[in-house]
Amino acid sequence: MSKPKHILVIRLSAMGDVAMAVPVLRALVLQYTEVKITVVSRPFFKPFFDGIPNVNFFAVDLKKRHKGFLGLLRLFSDLKKLGIDVVADLHNVIRSKVIRNLFALSGKKVAFTDKGRADKKALTSLTNKVFKPVKRMVERHVETFKKLGFSIDLTNPQFPAKAILLDDILKITGNKNQYWVGIAPFAQYKGKVYPLDLMQKVIDELTQNTTIKIFLFGGGNEEIEKLNQLQNNHSNVVVIAGKIKFKHELDLISNLDVMLSMDSGNAHIAAMLGVKVITLWGATHPFAGFSPFNQPLENCLVSDREKFPLLPTSIYGNKKVEGYGEAMRTIEPEKVVFRVQSMLGV
Repeated sequence: MSKPKHILVIRLSAMGDVAMAVPVLRALVLQYTEVKITVVSRPFFKPFFDGIPNVNFFAVDLKKRHKGFLGLLRLFSDLKKLGIDVVADLHNVIRSKVIRNLFALSGKKVAFTDKGRADKKALTSLTNKVFKPVKRMVERHVETFKKLGFSIDLTNPQFPAKAILLDDILKITGNKNQYWVGIAPFAQYKGKVYPLDLMQKVIDELTQNTTIKIFLFGGGNEEIEKLNQLQNNHSNVVVIAGKIKFKHELDLISNLDVMLSMDSGNAHIAAMLGVKVITLWGATHPFAGFSPFNQPLENCLVSDREKFPLLPTSIYGNKKVEGYGEAMRTIEPEKVVFRVQSMLGV
């Protein structure tokens, strides 16, 4: 039996999770050059897949054409016309289950990513906690493709070349004649956000070295206001949020020397582009399987578990535990600065 030639990959959201799938798909098409992939996801994520050979993007329209159950039937009909051979469901939620099951009923082989919910529940339990690493999401995705007959080797990943920045971007960033450090100080939940007064200390210290230029990432008026405060009149700190399109933001990130991020989407975006990433962890923990791709564990700076033994208290950072709101204060700014400086060699 010949190998499937056209794989449908489903991963509808969220930003970090979609970004984590990118290195796996890039490795797959490089190792199986005869294979074509169609990725189904939200339109916003299309730039993640630009330039990857043999990868097409199908933008799902969950607000109109593909809304509700009838919309999912239309989505199946739309996708079926593409000549799909097998389906890899990397999301494993109700919507993606409906689509993959419709393909299965039509005779196509399907596989889905096991999210390891029991292991994650044991890791974050407040009683009888099992504090050990669970399988990383990229490894789970690799297992999904193995079920479809594709063994993927991630030991020597290839990354895209650094993007050539447009003049409009260079007007904001300036030419690159310094080390470029990205800082993304926000996350969806407060339990994953490093206290801004401590982040201010990190930025103030790093800017003392004029060979370093810092770019601040975020989105929305409230975050931009806080980023402007963090900029603190430093001539070598630039607020990027709200100034360039998302696609151009990815181009800028690809040119960074280091990205300092929370456990959030920006960490995974930088990692998928081959940038060195330092992450700060509060309520969550890299043992849950969401550490950035191809990054050493020592680049994950975690809160003190001797002082806060119930950590991690959550997979996504959305659960509040009394007395644990200040856990990230145990990550000293000096330690963060030292890690950035050591990675830059300054």
